[in-house]
Amino acid sequence: MEKITYTTRGTCAVKIEFEKDGDIIHNIKFTGGCNGNLKAIAKLCEGMTSKEIVAKLKGNTCRDKPTSCADQLALAVSIN
Repeated sequence: MEKITYTTRGTCAVKIEFEKDGDIIHNIKFTGGCNGNLKAIAKLCEGMTSKEIVAKLKGNTCRDKPTSCADQLALAVSIN
């Protein structure tokens, strides 16, 4: 499995770490942000393909920001 670290932009979470096995995403961990919500997102996305994560989370925004932690996860898995 390939370990990936992604530095977020425009969110309270500053970093997302995950493992990629082919196109399957595992062990998602956020640093910073809303701990409970981000643990839930990580659990819900465990074992999904990057395409599934992008389809569900891309474009999700937070408050008045143009992005969110979920949107940043979609971006992270799509470019890695």
